[in-house]
Amino acid sequence: MANPSSHATSAGSAPRQEEGWHKSRPVRRTAECCASLLVSALLSATLVFLIEVIARGSLQQTVEFFSQPFRPGWTTVVLFTLLLIGFDALFGRRHSGIFFLAPIALLLAAIGNQKISYLGDPLYPTDFLYSRQIMELAPLLVRERPFTAVAIAAGGALALFLLVVVWRHWHRSRPPIRWRMRAARFAVVVPALAFFVSIMDFATFSWTRDRLQIIPIMWDQKENYASNGFAIAFALNVPMAKVLAPPAYSDEILDAIKPGPTGISMPEEKPDIVVVMSESFWDPTLLPQTTITPDPLPTVRALRSGSMFSPEFGGMTANVEFEALTGFSNAFLPYGSIPYQQYVRGPMPSLASFFRSEGYETTAIHPFEGWFWNRENVYDAFGFDRFLSIEKLPPMASRGPLVSDDALTDEIIKRADATDRPFFTFAVSLQGHGPYEPNRYSDASVKVESVASYRTRQSIQSYAESVADADRSLKRLIDWAQKRNRHTVIVFFGDHLPPLNQGYIETGFMAGSVPERREAPETLARHRETPLVVWSNRTGPMKDIGSISPALIPLKLLKTAGIEHPYYTGFLGRVDARYDVIERHVLIAPAGPTPDWSQQKKVDPLINDFRLLQYDALFGKQRTVGRFFPNQPKPSGV
Repeated sequence: MANPSSHATSAGSAPRQEEGWHKSRPVRRTAECCASLLVSALLSATLVFLIEVIARGSLQQTVEFFSQPFRPGWTTVVLFTLLLIGFDALFGRRHSGIFFLAPIALLLAAIGNQKISYLGDPLYPTDFLYSRQIMELAPLLVRERPFTAVAIAAGGALALFLLVVVWRHWHRSRPPIRWRMRAARFAVVVPALAFFVSIMDFATFSWTRDRLQIIPIMWDQKENYASNGFAIAFALNVPMAKVLAPPAYSDEILDAIKPGPTGISMPEEKPDIVVVMSESFWDPTLLPQTTITPDPLPTVRALRSGSMFSPEFGGMTANVEFEALTGFSNAFLPYGSIPYQQYVRGPMPSLASFFRSEGYETTAIHPFEGWFWNRENVYDAFGFDRFLSIEKLPPMASRGPLVSDDALTDEIIKRADATDRPFFTFAVSLQGHGPYEPNRYSDASVKVESVASYRTRQSIQSYAESVADADRSLKRLIDWAQKRNRHTVIVFFGDHLPPLNQGYIETGFMAGSVPERREAPETLARHRETPLVVWSNRTGPMKDIGSISPALIPLKLLKTAGIEHPYYTGFLGRVDARYDVIERHVLIAPAGPTPDWSQQKKVDPLINDFRLLQYDALFGKQRTVGRFFPNQPKPSGV
């Protein structure tokens, strides 16, 4: 017979056990949440560390970045932890967000590393406005490094396959997060991320950002990325797409800025104008321990007027073009700006719109796709009658993989001979574009002797042959113009130094494949100056121009043509009398350089006026346009 007391004990213990189980459930859930949070933090720390290693290309620099406890690196870990928790709640599985966030973040870091290797600048959010350009140039990069390209493609395909497989396995094997817990995660994460976004406005002081030691160094983006880390520096640059008005922007200040002493003055016989911006045209004989025979640029050397001090190195042609056609300066725009992509949204003052208002036939020619650098829309906004891109040009001969400079010169001459009207032609060549694969030209006319390795020496030869072809094409243009009865002005310049990469390193021209943005003025000039020719068939080459920013090229062009203009010769004439170069980090005057001028409390009033006029024309009320750019359509701004 069973013992009644035992039944009682048994019956009484069940509720007590169940009660204990219920009491322990919140404890277990709390423990699970803490464990999950810890895992997310560890995943975040690992991801941020890998991002920095890839972006910096240095394990030592990454360790130094994390070595101090209150550096932005640890703030980035907290930020990524919040993102991972948020994505986990969105996808409904613990630690599933890493499969989404990690590939994107690591890919951006890898792209940033390559960009800084090729162009010397970090990755900016605005770079993705021209991602199509990158894809279009991919075949050239593949041709230069085919094995690397195959390895990258195969590695990318394998990584994507493994990611999908692991994701599917993880998603099926992990229990779902309850809706109540997902809502709780969102309730914490969303306000925290919103607060973080609010402190990323670099233009306003943030006590929290200051305590976290996040210091926006917008005037020196390399230091910005080094100090704040890839993710936070990238986030700080997101607001850069919006250009803030200068502090002194007001009707009274604008009205006080006076144009030149005269209005527009044209010669009785309007001169014809040809401007050729030659892709990557530079003097390769400047490479140390390198001999190139014969001289690849005898025509330019004989006619050289001075140098164009490029705002870019190895790329970003559109930014040089912007200055040369408008007389405005990239120095007054945010880091990473590409005016052609971001700011040109309607009619804008330019040389083309000026000449068009004076009855000229205005033509832009570039033997590449019209969408590249948004030129199709930009040239229309600038006032060109037509833009002849490769789609609108007749079949053109190539030299190497690209349309030849000789074919481009044929087109310029043919178009000029076919019109009786005065004309303004702006041509951008293509043949000299990199990369410069060895043995690009089987019939090269130049020979290169150098301390560089065989492959690098052959790459230098490919580039030097492109320079020689461009020089020969200029000579043809000069010979044609000398036979003309009409006054003809020709301007020729290179947009930036070529991306010679190892050619610079192995010859000792510079330590890396790209220079620093902030260098001593004489070193900066060495890395930025390209040959400039301003020539007239009546007066020959303009001499002793020196080294000037592309924004001052319109002044030299119109002076040679005998034309006066309130902005292009009036205001820019005043600027030219005081400064040769207006660059983001330095102003260069005959009396000497002014480094870090934009960070000084007192800036030359003339430079402030320059910045105000540009802001007013591009983004503001266009109050000054009628006085400085008469007889032109009023720009719509942004």
